[in-house]
Amino acid sequence: MMLAEDCKAVFRELGGIVIIPTYNNSGTICDVIRSVLEYSYDVMVVNDGCTDHTSELLTQFDNMKILSYDKNRGKGYALRLALNYARKEGYRYAITIDADGQHYADDIPVFVERIQQVPDSLLIGARNLRADNMPSKNTFANKFSNFWYRVETLHVLQDTQSGYRLYPLRKLDNIFFVTRRYEFEVEIIVRAAWRGVNVENIPVKVYYPPVEERVSHFRPLRDFTRISILNTFLVIIALLYYYPKKFLGLLSKENVIKFIDTQIIHSKESNLSLSLAMGWGVFCGIIPIWGYQMIFAAVMAHFMKLNKVITLVFSNISIPPLIPFIIYFSLKTGAFVMGSDINISLSDLTIEKALLSFYQYILGSILFAFIMGIFVSISGYTLMVLFKRNS
Repeated sequence: MMLAEDCKAVFRELGGIVIIPTYNNSGTICDVIRSVLEYSYDVMVVNDGCTDHTSELLTQFDNMKILSYDKNRGKGYALRLALNYARKEGYRYAITIDADGQHYADDIPVFVERIQQVPDSLLIGARNLRADNMPSKNTFANKFSNFWYRVETLHVLQDTQSGYRLYPLRKLDNIFFVTRRYEFEVEIIVRAAWRGVNVENIPVKVYYPPVEERVSHFRPLRDFTRISILNTFLVIIALLYYYPKKFLGLLSKENVIKFIDTQIIHSKESNLSLSLAMGWGVFCGIIPIWGYQMIFAAVMAHFMKLNKVITLVFSNISIPPLIPFIIYFSLKTGAFVMGSDINISLSDLTIEKALLSFYQYILGSILFAFIMGIFVSISGYTLMVLFKRNS
């Protein structure tokens, strides 16, 4: 690992700055700042409306930037303000470190060395979740967050909750964020992954003081609820936009040929099994459980012992260009079964008509999904038999 002075020089050459958001950490903030200044020339502290003696303590440091405002607005707001400011000042990277003393500044060289190897990546310090004094609620929250990050991005991280990070500022430009408290640290890594930024963990040390000495502003019920709402929002976007976009990006001639060759032609499964997976995928992609179609398809394919890859690919029938057609034929199918076609305009919209139209769509989409699933299964089986595809 590089020495402190070498780290300072290299990090400045890379265009780096260390950001320390703080809210009422008067007992630890000075030690944190002093330790960080050993490894970085450029340091910024965000005074997030502190009501203790933090403001007075910060006056003793004249070699760093201080951003302050009167009212506490949350860690996410402080980070957004600081990251935006650093980017406008021309910095390329920003390392964020908590002000409560749980992070070790001597891990900054770990970030600097790694970012030289993988430029413009987003690095997250991975803590030892089995460390002494690690709060059990932190372990659960991290596993919970790791699971949803994987669902939302299809990537795996071992620690998504750590606030010790390195952000590539240029890669995060022009992203509109909707959160401003603890959940911001979840949103930013998901949105970065969606943009194609490499997000990875690097090992760091962590210190958790005894319970009686801990200073935490995390409000379990309120903040956990915020994070859960955010994950619901991100999962819906991932299933309706990110996954289909990623899927369409893979539809090159070479990838399609490779998929057919590996997953169908040379698959060890029978023609019947593969055709059922195709039909089940299409059925799940049409039924009215928007946002959860792929999850439902994969989970049920597992229990039904169907090919999950085939199922997921065919469940992507609900891509944006096809959604209007799916809704249209679902409504028409429902109208045929119910014996009436409900046309609604804003001028004569009533609750009764809205409910009837909703029932028409729900019924029609399920029947239309069933019909299309059977059609795709029969068509897939027929094609495999005609072209003499053997398992």
